[in-house]
Amino acid sequence: MALVERIHQHFVESIELQQSTSDLLSVPTAAAAELLVGALMADHKILVCGNGGSAADAQRFVSELLGRFERERPELAAIALTTNNSIITSIGNDFDFDMIFSKQIRGLGRPGDVLLAISTSGNSENIVEAIHAAHDRQMPVIALTGKDGGKVGEMVSGDDILLIVPSNRTARIQEIHLLLLHALCDAVDFILLDGE
Repeated sequence: MALVERIHQHFVESIELQQSTSDLLSVPTAAAAELLVGALMADHKILVCGNGGSAADAQRFVSELLGRFERERPELAAIALTTNNSIITSIGNDFDFDMIFSKQIRGLGRPGDVLLAISTSGNSENIVEAIHAAHDRQMPVIALTGKDGGKVGEMVSGDDILLIVPSNRTARIQEIHLLLLHALCDAVDFILLDGE
């Protein structure tokens, strides 16, 4: 396969996955936005976590809630659990890397807060532990995963919302996760600013 054709194929695969998931994930994404707005309006906060590229997505999402997405609005309470190197390395060193998010949730999370957890495989142990901690703190969970949802897909229940990208390719899953996060930001702004 020639290089240009290989690059073109990335676009084709991404477009096809976006089209196939738009119907599948639009309704649960709207429900996730309503869950976020409900928590924020009740003076709760959003805690967000992920590893690697998903950590970057967590930080981007929080920056768009605290700052702005595309329109001016008041700051929204959100914390990326991926950003404090001292906390992450001390928990990883003194306890276990699998606990880097769960210990923060147990310390910062309150009933009614929301955990947004991102794992492309759905099997990241520190994300699994984070969800356990959120449930212990009576926090609903919005989980973004891929593949078959993994362990995370088996854990969600009750008021939790699961957004599974039906792909086995990490790059494609991450592309849709970013699209979902942008859609959530836009939906939150739409609800808050337009009163819908």
